[in-house]
Amino acid sequence: MINQMQKAIIKKDFGSIASNKNLMPALIIVPLVFTVFIPLVFILVIHFAPDQVSELEDMLGMLPDSMQSDNMSETIVIFLLNNIMPVFFMLIPIMASSIMSASSFVGEKEKRTLETLLYSPLTLSQIFQSKVWAAFILSMSVTLVSFILMIIVVTTGVFLTLGNIIIPGISWLFTILVVSPAVSLLSIVIIVRGSAKSKTMEESQQRAIYLIMPLLLLIIGQFTGIILINAWYLLVTGAILAVIAWLLMRKSMNKFTYESLLMR
Repeated sequence: MINQMQKAIIKKDFGSIASNKNLMPALIIVPLVFTVFIPLVFILVIHFAPDQVSELEDMLGMLPDSMQSDNMSETIVIFLLNNIMPVFFMLIPIMASSIMSASSFVGEKEKRTLETLLYSPLTLSQIFQSKVWAAFILSMSVTLVSFILMIIVVTTGVFLTLGNIIIPGISWLFTILVVSPAVSLLSIVIIVRGSAKSKTMEESQQRAIYLIMPLLLLIIGQFTGIILINAWYLLVTGAILAVIAWLLMRKSMNKFTYESLLMR
């Protein structure tokens, strides 16, 4: 359980992010691009310039019958919603969590408040957990809000342009409840662990690239038809990532020392 002092650290970290004029725009703009701008552009292109997406027909033929529709435009939207967009909800938690977790200990060093934090009655493990919880809560809050916005944009856009209502598939249940939290926790542990040894936020955030690159390849695989994700793929992937994140967190807490935090 989180005690009151840990809650105070979490609250302080939220306040630091909210007051940072350089970090807040990135926290807002990136999810909006993925969940509002890109789906809206796709829907408008499908409606007003259907010839522009004709090259997707061969790839759509690879989809299971349950995802097929007599209306090609509707099939493309279903493919976008249930195959492309879930990958974005692996990227959003990483980007959102990296903003806070990268500054977790580096920020304390830059503000010269690290020593004060270490003098608190909290153990190193509790401090580490507080930093992880702060980034995780922020990450999942951004992810859930982004999901709600995406559903509103897609369903409204499809209804206005195609006259139909598209219902998200079961893959979204696994994405929001399993995959996104697992990806978020894994990225947070990696970045917070590195933040203790980093000298700047930029150096700390670089570790997120190692997680983002495979996801970018996965997005390319979706568009080319090389890899088509489904609900079971997401469930298994999320479960594996969750186990890895938990093991890495246990290992990181055991290796956390005062010396590694205070080194410049």
